[in-house]
Amino acid sequence: MRVLVWAALGVVFGDIGTSPLYAMSETVSSHLSSTHGIKEKVTMSFGQYYGRDEVLGWTSLFFWAIAFVVTLKYVVLIMRADNRGEGGMFSILALLKDKAAKLFTQKGMFVVVAMAVLGSGMILGDGVITPSLSIMSAWEGLEVVTHRWSPYIPWLSVATLIALFAIQRVGTQRVGAIFAPAMVVWFGALAVMGALNFAKHPDVIAAVNPTYAARYMFKFPRATLYVIGSVDLCITGCEALYADMGHFGRPAVRRAWYWIVWPALTINYLGQGARMLDAEAIVDGNVFYSLVPSSPLYVYSLVIISWLATIIASQALISGAFSLTNQAMQLGLFPRVSVVHTNADVEGQIYIPEVNWAYLVLCILLVLAFKSSHNLAPAYGLAVTGTMAFTTVLFYLVATRVWKWRWYVIGPVCTALILVDILFFVSNATQFFEGGYITLMIALATAFTMLTWRKGRAALAAVLQAAALPTELFLSSLREEKPIRVKGTAVFMSSNTGVPHSLVHYFKHAKTLHENIIFLTVQTKHQPEVPESERIAEVTDLGCGVHAAKIVYGFMESPDIPKIIGQMNLHGAKVNPKELSFFLGRESLVFTGKAKMSLPRKVFFKMLSQNAVAASAFFKLPPGQVVELGIQVEI
Repeated sequence: MRVLVWAALGVVFGDIGTSPLYAMSETVSSHLSSTHGIKEKVTMSFGQYYGRDEVLGWTSLFFWAIAFVVTLKYVVLIMRADNRGEGGMFSILALLKDKAAKLFTQKGMFVVVAMAVLGSGMILGDGVITPSLSIMSAWEGLEVVTHRWSPYIPWLSVATLIALFAIQRVGTQRVGAIFAPAMVVWFGALAVMGALNFAKHPDVIAAVNPTYAARYMFKFPRATLYVIGSVDLCITGCEALYADMGHFGRPAVRRAWYWIVWPALTINYLGQGARMLDAEAIVDGNVFYSLVPSSPLYVYSLVIISWLATIIASQALISGAFSLTNQAMQLGLFPRVSVVHTNADVEGQIYIPEVNWAYLVLCILLVLAFKSSHNLAPAYGLAVTGTMAFTTVLFYLVATRVWKWRWYVIGPVCTALILVDILFFVSNATQFFEGGYITLMIALATAFTMLTWRKGRAALAAVLQAAALPTELFLSSLREEKPIRVKGTAVFMSSNTGVPHSLVHYFKHAKTLHENIIFLTVQTKHQPEVPESERIAEVTDLGCGVHAAKIVYGFMESPDIPKIIGQMNLHGAKVNPKELSFFLGRESLVFTGKAKMSLPRKVFFKMLSQNAVAASAFFKLPPGQVVELGIQVEI
């Protein structure tokens, strides 16, 4: 368990753990711009731009945001909604889909899927902004020493991003092991810096009293509308924490939070509040770097530690994006992509090259376009708060409809949680035109892709099902015509009832059949993993040397078809995987009026289909044993 806690520090808590770098600075800046008309960060001093009530109000908001949203909502409640250990938005969706027929109408289930898809899209959008924002904020510490560094900060950030994404192929476990020592140093530094400043103004402990937060909100209602959006920066990373839970397990993640992360963050934010009570000015509005003396030795040392920590912050979102993409693919919401398992002992540790390099390109574009973390910060919170609201709704549905918790017990708790989510969302919505539109665009594009793929695959399956040859009719024709049979076993992938189209197409031209034929259906269950003893769900002898087989996988697993077929018995004998021939149908889509989809969506679906990873590669079929047959399908 200690090893898992150690590794979790290197992956799971990077995002939320590096929020002290910029969260308080952005909050103060938001207050000043909304009350004094100051548009840019300035050199701030106590008594000139803010007073004791403001400092205690901000610090109280930070303290209770972390306690209520992160600890109560996510660590205590939301992390209970795991699907056999796996977390994330699609795990909640899988829990609901298991009992969808009993719990929801067709339209109701569509709304649930849409919430999960849009929420996941927002998490993926967050995953693009986190590396860009956090890495730039670390390098910006150099400006505390001299502004000569300013022109180089974007390029230093780009170089860091390239290095970060280049090492993803080694796997989460190794990356976590590399990063864990740096994160221990980071959280230790947070606690020490916070404690030293707290010792100078211990009266800042009064911020633990929530009345200071309430008093600030009533005294400065206009400023609060903007400030809350910046306070939200201290809880970013909650969804990544939940999505990454499967990498290390719920107990390890919880212990790391309670023992190390939460205490360090609390002490540091109290220390930042204490620092603002000093008469000395906060240089360039950067509260975090003002926690240490302004000499180059201290600042450069802190920049190096912060730089390492922000790389790790990015890791939490990147690994979460890999998990979400894989789960979406297994649930039929995303085209097939290349999934590389980086740890033979832990199924959840994966690497997806397509996602990795797409993220790198988007991150570089954001850094070069916005050039500073202050410019990019408004784009950050909108996606996070939107996702949090969807998670609360889905958790309530799981709690009341799957777990059968009494609604009058969990209802008030979820109502309070979603009111906080809405407050954060409304505050962030005020910054929509300052960059918030970016994450929303990414979320909508992702949701459109997933829903188009889901609808297109459903339409394609319906067309193929309608044209399928009944199995009994095919078998009766074999008994009557008795075609030439050749030695070997042919496997035809099947996703519908009836005879696979690839078999009909093959027999029409070859006029021969193999002596053993397997209609193989691969089913993904709404659970992360399936025990090996349950992998082969059924094998039915249909007669005439034809068998129907079904194998099942969890949505976190990658199929290995030859290995499983080698465990089957046909006529009392084991199948030799090296003697198998796999026949796959590759559909060529022709647009007609059969499917109820708009023409642009059909064109987009066709593009997705053509660029998806081939079924032979996805199912790990030996290249020399695969025959692909082109089939035109009208949709």
